[in-house]
Amino acid sequence: MICQKHKNQMVVIIIILLILTGIITGLLRSKYALSTSFYCIRSEKIESAFRILQITDLHNSEFGEDNKRLVSLSSEQSPDLILITGDLVDYHSDDSGIADSLIENLTEIAPVYVSYGNHEVEYEENYNADLTELYEAAGAVVLEKSYTDISVNRQEIRLGGIYGYCLPDELATTEERLQESDFLYEFQDTDLYTVLMCHMPVCWMNQGSLDDWSVDCVLSGHVHGGQVIIPFIGGLYAPDLGWFPGKLEGLYYSSDGSKVMVLSRGLGSTEVIPRFNNIPEIVVVDFIPD
Repeated sequence: MICQKHKNQMVVIIIILLILTGIITGLLRSKYALSTSFYCIRSEKIESAFRILQITDLHNSEFGEDNKRLVSLSSEQSPDLILITGDLVDYHSDDSGIADSLIENLTEIAPVYVSYGNHEVEYEENYNADLTELYEAAGAVVLEKSYTDISVNRQEIRLGGIYGYCLPDELATTEERLQESDFLYEFQDTDLYTVLMCHMPVCWMNQGSLDDWSVDCVLSGHVHGGQVIIPFIGGLYAPDLGWFPGKLEGLYYSSDGSKVMVLSRGLGSTEVIPRFNNIPEIVVVDFIPD
């Protein structure tokens, strides 16, 4: 009887240790590991293939000393263009050195373009700083309610950046939302393939913005994949989307399938609940002729 009791206790202890090991491993991998997600987008408007690397939601995280592992992984992808879609800094800290250093290292791989996230906006408010000036001094081009027509691997595209929700025009009522609409009207007025860096994904996902605006591809972040990813269920919580928002990564298409949003889980975290079962990622998108 005593032996059986001891055996039962040992089984319980082993189960507890296995659970704790799984939790610790999940937390560590979700903070320090790195992964790459690959997507392919086809379009009749594309004549020459090109590759974009997306980085988002770093939040001052570091992967190796001076982010060497992140830079090395980015270099291995041989991108034609590197797009950083917001929240490179963390507004809880006045440290911009991690962001500046990363940009400097990434510019040795490919041209770097940056758009703002909510943490850039709040950082500037908190510390009376100009992150556009800092990012551009590090070698990036910052696009905020602005765009540029560029050639990428012999393919002409229109590349833009905006921090905002980008509601369908009929739902834009405040001055801020009307300014976003004004920009989007101007941005979409082209025959070029259009790529938009927009940190906030919710309206492109759920409010019909992909159908309303003539934007071929949107690159977004912000929701961290739901922070804690539950197997077979998806994310635990996401800003603007609430609890149990489902799967928050990958490709989201317009109703006719002609336009697409690429949503990245990103790299860092600022939530009270840490990332779990949620490996930090960079995203590689290959744009090829249809």
